Amino acid sequence: MKKTLFFVAAALSSVVAIAEKVELSTQHTSLVLELNANRHPEFRYYGSKLSATDLKSLDWNGDDNWSHLNVYPAYGANVMQNEACLAIRHADGNLSTDMLVQSFDVTSVSDKAPNGADRHGKLLTVALADNVYPVSAKLFYLAYDDVDIIECWTEITNQDTKKKNNVITLTQFYNPILPIHRDNVWVSHCHGSWASEGQLTEEPLNNGQLIIKNKDGMRNATSDRNDVLFSLDGRPQEGHGACIGASLCYSGNYRVSIDTDESDYHYYMSGINPDNSEYHLKKGETFTTPHTALTFTENGTNGVSQSFHRWARKYQLRHADQERMILLNSWEGVYFDINQQGMDQMMHDIASMGGELFVMDDGWFGDKYPRAVDNSSLGDWVVDTRKLPDGIEGLLRDAKKNGVKFGIWIEPEMANTVSELYEAHPDWIVKAPQRDPVLGRGGTQVVLDLSNPAVQDFVFSITDNLLSKYPEIAYIKWDANAPLMNHGSQYLPMADQSHLFIAIHEGIIKVCQRIREKYPDVVIQACASGGGRVNYGLLPYFDEFWVSDNTDGLQRIRMQWGTSYFYPAIAMASHISAVPNHAVFRTTSLKYRCDVAMSGRLGMEIQPKNMTDAEKALCRQAISDYKKVRPVIQFGDLYRLHSPYAGDDLASLMYVSEDKKQAVFFWYKLETYKNQHLPIVKMQGLDPDRVYTVCELNRIDNKPLDCEGKQYTGAYLMQHGLEMPYRHIVEYNQQNDWSSRVIWLK
Repeated sequence: MKKTLFFVAAALSSVVAIAEKVELSTQHTSLVLELNANRHPEFRYYGSKLSATDLKSLDWNGDDNWSHLNVYPAYGANVMQNEACLAIRHADGNLSTDMLVQSFDVTSVSDKAPNGADRHGKLLTVALADNVYPVSAKLFYLAYDDVDIIECWTEITNQDTKKKNNVITLTQFYNPILPIHRDNVWVSHCHGSWASEGQLTEEPLNNGQLIIKNKDGMRNATSDRNDVLFSLDGRPQEGHGACIGASLCYSGNYRVSIDTDESDYHYYMSGINPDNSEYHLKKGETFTTPHTALTFTENGTNGVSQSFHRWARKYQLRHADQERMILLNSWEGVYFDINQQGMDQMMHDIASMGGELFVMDDGWFGDKYPRAVDNSSLGDWVVDTRKLPDGIEGLLRDAKKNGVKFGIWIEPEMANTVSELYEAHPDWIVKAPQRDPVLGRGGTQVVLDLSNPAVQDFVFSITDNLLSKYPEIAYIKWDANAPLMNHGSQYLPMADQSHLFIAIHEGIIKVCQRIREKYPDVVIQACASGGGRVNYGLLPYFDEFWVSDNTDGLQRIRMQWGTSYFYPAIAMASHISAVPNHAVFRTTSLKYRCDVAMSGRLGMEIQPKNMTDAEKALCRQAISDYKKVRPVIQFGDLYRLHSPYAGDDLASLMYVSEDKKQAVFFWYKLETYKNQHLPIVKMQGLDPDRVYTVCELNRIDNKPLDCEGKQYTGAYLMQHGLEMPYRHIVEYNQQNDWSSRVIWLK
């Protein structure tokens, strides 16, 4: 029900300010703003849910002492020294803007989330306007009814109704600020590089500014991620302490700023990176920013993760209520060496080990320019019949024969200059005016300009042609292996070249929406040179993401640990691969690789015909065991128990089912020394009064663990834990320095 609390229709100077404390709540959290007519919207509170008594007594003050808590400061109006959410160059050149509250209302929301799920909540809309120039803004805060997430975003509108060519230029366009009171505040965030994504950093917030940004243009999660977690009570703790989590739901260039000045607050703000992206807003046009998702918890960093995981499984991921299939991907097994017989053999092998899906990766396409290496054929999405004489029809036939589903790799946003597509449409690529294109992977790769509707139609047609002709295709791996290497659109007007970064991602979203409207059931993985698209801007159109091209078991523990801060296990594709590992050349035991891969969405990235019978048997056992606990891992609550970043050679985590009847405990030794001493890991999240029976999965030891088959109360397991042997008891010639355990509590 709409509730309009005040409205300013006349000249602002004639309005009597009315102070209102407006609360927006989820099940366990509250956000409070103070909204006064003809004043700035001001922050008052974000934290645990307030009682009516506490809300009534919440400190507030309507004078200028609170001006530093303006949640939407605009540049040029008493906002000079600090960051501004909004900066505009008006048509007459004036750089100052002052956005004042006009009205607000709180309405009930019942609509569709980006992933198509029904959602319900409350929406606070705050209308702002400049009292000199015809520009307005709306601040939106959406509080979900059933998860502790509040999303915020803005709309900026050129309200001019008189001048024909009154274009305003947006030079900065962030979402509303979240002030965080200064104390012993730490921030956790992830950085990295190709094959080393999701590396966790934890640091105290001090005076100055912390900037986390991306300007890749296409893959915004490779080097840094825009998700940040604030620990308000000092050094981060997994199960204790007040914490805020924030994630920008955007697939393009972003900028996260945490500004700490002389006031009592840190100021968090996030949005589209404005560098070389000024946006020209014509008369009557509206610019909408991507959403920022926020959560608050008193249960430490793990509490933030659980809130985001629940939100993701309900409202952000496709098919998040369905168990993910166990697959074999062909890439590390054969690379570009695709052929009909080889694919059939790999399908047979994964089926024999209990797998459910085979995915044929790069190398299957190209007619005039066959795809033999990475320097040709992107854009020519026709089957190379020299490799696959029976075509996709033959692959689907063989998949059915072997009892597995079939999936396929595409890279639809890219082209090679050595391709029939480029020969026909050189005007479709991103290229700086008056300059030759800058070339990427293989010395020939270019990016298609998705600001162009014709290019959007072409990219959509790639998926559409495959799925309309071959509806049995169950899975698509969607890749993107190049950044924007030069700035320029052959479609956009020269006056709007600065729109490129934003327009391309608007184009990507339009294509994804069209695909999902027509093909809601197909499973699609987001891959971009590995983990380059781990963001909630794109994930509502995908089922999962590829964490990294680095499948090394040891490094995956660290990467998946950092990734788990905001993203659930059901979305994390984690594969068993060959050794020496193709990225780091480390040799880890197959048991260790299986145990690490089982902590996410289990798959394989290997050539099975090169495996021994014993190795196949172990993988068959791991797949069988994973199927027993798949619902717990993919739908359960995560508890990170012991960090691989602690420096003591141990990592441990566990998943607990919602009803707390089952749990899966993972234990990894990270290094081996003589006279080594490791801590006993105490479990979390169990029902203290329930009795659990211990069952080791993926067991290779000659004798069971001492605790095997025994029963323990949840209280004992959380207060004392179970001692894990430091090595595996196996035949002498099978011993190695890797040790890991997976324990099923049921």
